Amino acid sequence: MCPHMDLPAPTPIDRCRERAGLLVIQISSPHSIRIENMKKTWVLFYLGYQDHTLTTRFKPKQLEDSSDLSQYLLEPAASASTAPLVLGLHINRLLVMSSSNPSRHFAFALLIPLVLAAANYASLHQQVLGFLGYHSTVSSLPAVTIPQATLVGTIIDDAFPTPVEAFLGFPYAAAPTGALRFAKPVAVQPGNETFKADAFGPRCPGKQLLPPGGGEDVWSEDCLTANIFRPASLPKDKKVPVMLYIHGGAFNRGTAKMHNTASMVGFATEGFVAVSFNYRIGALGFLNSKVTEKEGVLNLGLHDQVLMLEWVRDNIAAFGGDEGDVTLVGLSAGAHSIGHHIMNINSPHQYPLFHKAVIESGGPTSRALHPYDSALHEEQFRMFLTLTSCSGLSDTAILPCLRNASEASIVEASNTVFAHWNPSVRWAWQPVIDNDLISRRPLSAWKSGNYANVPILTGFNHNEGTMYVPKTTTTSAQFREFWAELLPHLGNEELDVVEQLYPDPAVYPDSEYLDTRGLDVGAQYKRLEAAYGHYAYVCPVRQTAQFSKTPVYLYHWAANRTILGGANHGDQMWYETFDPSTTSVSSTHKELAGVFHDYIVSFVLTGDPNAVEGRWKRPVWEAWGKQGEQEHKTMVFGAGNDERAGGKGKGVIAELLNDTWGSKQCEFWWSQTPNVED
Repeated sequence: MCPHMDLPAPTPIDRCRERAGLLVIQISSPHSIRIENMKKTWVLFYLGYQDHTLTTRFKPKQLEDSSDLSQYLLEPAASASTAPLVLGLHINRLLVMSSSNPSRHFAFALLIPLVLAAANYASLHQQVLGFLGYHSTVSSLPAVTIPQATLVGTIIDDAFPTPVEAFLGFPYAAAPTGALRFAKPVAVQPGNETFKADAFGPRCPGKQLLPPGGGEDVWSEDCLTANIFRPASLPKDKKVPVMLYIHGGAFNRGTAKMHNTASMVGFATEGFVAVSFNYRIGALGFLNSKVTEKEGVLNLGLHDQVLMLEWVRDNIAAFGGDEGDVTLVGLSAGAHSIGHHIMNINSPHQYPLFHKAVIESGGPTSRALHPYDSALHEEQFRMFLTLTSCSGLSDTAILPCLRNASEASIVEASNTVFAHWNPSVRWAWQPVIDNDLISRRPLSAWKSGNYANVPILTGFNHNEGTMYVPKTTTTSAQFREFWAELLPHLGNEELDVVEQLYPDPAVYPDSEYLDTRGLDVGAQYKRLEAAYGHYAYVCPVRQTAQFSKTPVYLYHWAANRTILGGANHGDQMWYETFDPSTTSVSSTHKELAGVFHDYIVSFVLTGDPNAVEGRWKRPVWEAWGKQGEQEHKTMVFGAGNDERAGGKGKGVIAELLNDTWGSKQCEFWWSQTPNVED
């Protein structure tokens, strides 16, 4: 029996399942359907046969105490079906279920019939069957044929205004294993197989800093996979803009599924196709040295990215995307990567592979970019060889030895070497000048004016350094020693300037770096994280705004997430995707996420963060402006908001201000950039 109602004979029930006000019923005899003695008011929001959807979308009905449903079987062809009929009902409300978690349900307003009329009814069919315990059939899933395979995707419908069709975990390159370990990526060959693209592929091996998201954490060398997300309602008669997301993680960690790309697409008011992907990280992606230079295998992770860009150019039209309107979006190492692609003047492609860029907390000058044969990289390479038992060999024997080593030993050695240099932030396994993808020092490239002239949206967070510098920094001497080790070119005179720019709280009680938060951190930690944040992120981001010849929109993320971390590195990522982890915090954070999401999506669609109206009212975001033309402007997000950190301050959602914060400090760090690039 079904709860809350009776279905008298001849209406036998095959299955009946209720949870949290949702009721799904399967009936064997679909030609005589009557419901009686309903103890609650139900809305019938779905009606379809178990083996296929009705070709005419069903309009939701509020049922009476006694209802004959036979009248709703409107299709003569369908009514002849012998397959069981499936009904979906909900108490007083209408909903679209989540395919990723069928136990979740989401209520909508009475306008839902209009929403359903525009939605993908096959998606609803799939989800209702999933609630009953059926596996989705191929016929109900999105499928796209490209030269390499037919990809059969899935539907993601996490209360998005528009369901999202996703094609997950498909390979864009051959597995980089065996002879292809420490080799440039090889494109997947043409074929006619069918690939079930309904789950993310494994992440590339590396030491994770943040949870990868999306379920179980699985890693493998065979990790060069991509994911495509598009609205289910995408128009068939025109191509739409494309976003390619490059994940961050210091080139040693991270994965595509950290970014909730489906949510970013699902909440957009205008359609676009989004792509995310994995690329090799750690030693497997950036084993840069004299030996690997001889073999022509430097910067392999960047070569993976280029192959992905080529894949988008050649295949994205099959998904409805416009290969001539591609926006790169990346955070941290993803942002650094975009900077290197902007500076790449050796590309063999006649037409550009991308046309706009969103560069978040990073850029081409955000890291000391060394030549491949620098003393630092050679020392790290020798340590790696020792840990993998491949030291003491001739140059020609080293790579064969490494290709025969176990995956576990390679990954362990890579992580160990990275960890050894991590406290000083002189990280191993970074991009190098290879005279190929990176042929020039970034500052020289900026000054030359010879680079890809694309519109740019870029920005930094208020507390970029909190994640990276030692929390135990207690004395003034330790503060100074940190900089002497990180940047050996700094002499006593330059170190004195650093100390003056960041007044020592042990000497100046009124210093803004005096830590009164009562946290278990060293007395110099607040001072050090501010200085490192300026050096590594804030000032390089401003260099992008300063040198770019195209419009640049600059942001400053200021909403505090924790007392210790403040507005930490990467915090804005969950807001640009309108992720539930941010929208559920408070109405203020929901608005903050909505406004930031609308700006980013508008830029992806048009190159202007103001052009597309979106769902949220927001101030006009003026471009940064060049010296002498107008004042430099930055859009500050969430200033004064500390709700996530346990406070009550709501702050200001978004405000366009003069870009003056940290400007004096940036003048010094800019003066040191030529010396940092040894």
